[in-house]
Amino acid sequence: MDSFKAALIKLLLHSCALLPLSWARALGRGAVRLYWPFGGRSRKVTERNIQLAFAHLEPAQQQALARRSLGATGELAAEMGHVWLRPWDYVQGLVKSVEGAELITAAQAEGRGVIVLAPHIGNWEIVGLHLGILGNTVSLYEPPKLQALGPLIERARQRSGATLVPTDSRGLVRLLRSVKGGDISGILPDQAPGDVNSGENVPFMDVPCFTPTLASNMIRRTGALAVFGMAERVSAGFAVRYFPAEDAIYDEDVLVSLAAMNRGVEQCVAHCPEQYQWEYKRFRVRPKQGPGVYDDL
Repeated sequence: MDSFKAALIKLLLHSCALLPLSWARALGRGAVRLYWPFGGRSRKVTERNIQLAFAHLEPAQQQALARRSLGATGELAAEMGHVWLRPWDYVQGLVKSVEGAELITAAQAEGRGVIVLAPHIGNWEIVGLHLGILGNTVSLYEPPKLQALGPLIERARQRSGATLVPTDSRGLVRLLRSVKGGDISGILPDQAPGDVNSGENVPFMDVPCFTPTLASNMIRRTGALAVFGMAERVSAGFAVRYFPAEDAIYDEDVLVSLAAMNRGVEQCVAHCPEQYQWEYKRFRVRPKQGPGVYDDL
């Protein structure tokens, strides 16, 4: 069954890669419009997350944002054929503008490592690829559940010169050593780890959520510059933006550091709230503090 699923995904990726980007994105939005009336898990989680994160909006506004958000997720899925399978020169051409890259190149010139915090917004794959052309980049890689997709994803993510290391102890040691030596690393700051000892419950959008400590610990241990990175979906491609993290992210108090990290993610969300991955159960807490916000879904 897994081999069949992987073959089907590859077929869809290759099919979307043959279409113009605007057509592929339209196809993704269209698929979501067909899915929406069925009220599946992704719709329910998206609606719940937006109710929590945007409590100041009227219900009709929340519903409209939820629809746009899932539509953006459809665009993300449909454009991955272009990002992963099309020639590298073509993918580079999809980057229509870049802001703040001088933060990274200046740190590189000084021999200082850089940790780029790239939340699940827009197309974060583009951020990882763009970092590879700014300097020596080493990032963690966890193979997908469908193992047959692994080689495709690895090739795609390393095309710009980046190096992937496994998410085990050896990979973490290599990542730590590379950043201490002045390299760049891209880390997802908003993916809840499975281990209860690998995160803390810290507010995001004024709602407590389990937040990973990996990036915060890496920043303090390496003395690296902390920068946020995002690739917003725009007409015919992407707008890449980098901006510095708050000074509080370097604080020795992990809760202070994590709160600053989540505020940085909020800044990314403010650019294009519908492009954040709201179908992910971001507001889980560990251990649970009373009924979870998703228990009734």
